[in-house]
Amino acid sequence: MATITINGEEFHTNGQLPGVGDKAPDFLLTKKDLSDVSLADFAGKKKLISIVPSLDTPVCQLSTKKFNEHAKKFSDVVILIVAADLPFAMARFCGDEGLENVVPLSMMRGRNFAKDYGVFIEDGFFKGITARALLVLDEENTVISSELVSEVANEPDYDAALAKLS
Repeated sequence: MATITINGEEFHTNGQLPGVGDKAPDFLLTKKDLSDVSLADFAGKKKLISIVPSLDTPVCQLSTKKFNEHAKKFSDVVILIVAADLPFAMARFCGDEGLENVVPLSMMRGRNFAKDYGVFIEDGFFKGITARALLVLDEENTVISSELVSEVANEPDYDAALAKLS
């Protein structure tokens, strides 16, 4: 269990985010076209996984836009944005903003993702959504960077994560 805050109020996650050196748990998540994907679908690429509570919030939108811009710099990297939002809402946001370099993935069919990755908020009025987190995985899905953002209203450390992709 980890303790995070949302606007200063404490909440707890169900576990711990995978750490550096851990193998990332496999997942089943849904793309905007309603097809399902797993880690195997991104084999041979480094992966940056941005876990956000919802693309319907300002910080989640901002971080997704920033990662979309950075994604243009990498040919061997895929940037995955994971949220509980429905694929339709994620597609609408990315379409409206012209975000074509990130892959939005919904937990619509993969509700275990949040628990498997230790980011499921277990208590308080935000129970049931995810904490904000960033993971960078190498081509074999080993974690090479891991950040659980301690204050959900804050942005992640972009520079630290992006440095691991070089």
